Amino acid sequence: MKIYKLVFSPIEVNTYILADDSGDCAIIDCGCYDVEEFKVLENFIRDHHLKPVLLLNTHSHLDHVFGNKFILEKYGLRTYSNELDEMNRKNAKKHALLFGLMIDEPPEPEGFIEDGQSVTFGTTTLLALLVPGHTTGSLAFYSENNGCVFTGDALFSGSIGRSDLTGGNFETLINSIKNKLFVLPPSTVVYPGHGKETTIEREMKTNPYFHD
Repeated sequence: MKIYKLVFSPIEVNTYILADDSGDCAIIDCGCYDVEEFKVLENFIRDHHLKPVLLLNTHSHLDHVFGNKFILEKYGLRTYSNELDEMNRKNAKKHALLFGLMIDEPPEPEGFIEDGQSVTFGTTTLLALLVPGHTTGSLAFYSENNGCVFTGDALFSGSIGRSDLTGGNFETLINSIKNKLFVLPPSTVVYPGHGKETTIEREMKTNPYFHD
C-alpha cells in the first residue's frame, strides 16, 4: 500500500490517500477547503492514475469534513464514520463561522463504522478502532499488514488531541490511547490528523502526556 499525504485548509489538516496495486484508493479525512484545493486533490488523483472507492472520516470536526461534498460531487462517494460523531458533522457549518470560515453542509454518511469493524478497498483491509476523548466518536484506522495507524486527532507526535470541545474528555482520551493504540506493535507508524508522522514506540517513550 502506498500512502500519500496532502495538507489542506487554513487549519492544516492531513488528508491521506491510500492506494494499492489495483489503483483503487481510499481517502481519509478529506480536508480540502476551496476550489483551488479541490483542484489540487483532483489533479493528484488523476496524475497518479488512482480511482477513489472509499471515503473515511476519523471524526467529523469541520476541518476533517471540508472536502466531503466535493468528493460526493466528483467521485460519487459518501463518507463512512462513527455514528457518535454525527453531532459534529451536523454542526460543522456553525462551527466554521467561529473560525471565520465557510463550509457547505457536509453530506450525510454512506454508513457508520463500529469499533473493531474492518473496512476494505482493493486488496487492503483497515481495522477501525474507537478512540473517544477528542470527540465521542473518534476512530483510528489500523493496517496490520502495512504496520501503520491513522489516528486522526487522538494522538500526535509529542502530543494528544484537544479534549475541551463538546464531546471531549481528557481521561477518556488518555485511556483510549493507552488501551487501543499503545497495544499496537511498537514499530507501528502513526499518521496523525495534523503534523508529522511518529511511531507507537516513540510516543510511549517520549510523549509528555504519558510521563509524570
